[in-house]
Amino acid sequence: MASGKWRVTDATLLRLALRLIGLMEFGGVIGIVMPTAWMATVHEWLGLGPFPVGPVTPYMARCLSAFYVMHGGFTWVASNDVRRYSGLIRYIAYSGILFSILVCVLDVVAGFPWWWLLAEGPTLTVACMVFLVLDSRIRRHGT
Repeated sequence: MASGKWRVTDATLLRLALRLIGLMEFGGVIGIVMPTAWMATVHEWLGLGPFPVGPVTPYMARCLSAFYVMHGGFTWVASNDVRRYSGLIRYIAYSGILFSILVCVLDVVAGFPWWWLLAEGPTLTVACMVFLVLDSRIRRHGT
């Protein structure tokens, strides 16, 4: 701030982007502890039909929610020092892009509505591309 003006660096933007995704993914805690009856209600409210009966469905929902929370933790830890964790950030980004492609395919195969598909895969791809662009600029320019 030598010039008296506040300047946002690429490192600050990357830190904020990682933390935003991390915070969103921490919301998965709700899915871990949500009663199965509530899962069924939300499932039907979203127009996805009757909630499948049996232990596998809530188990898988809770496991996926826990995975998101864990992933959010990785992004949060990486945000604490974006230069030091540059390799981890690139791994998060590239694996996230591959995951988002897989999710889109699975959404289509499973017959999910178009709005579900758009909210999942492309959103993650855009976030991961932001991570890669900012990380690349930091490595190139040190900002």
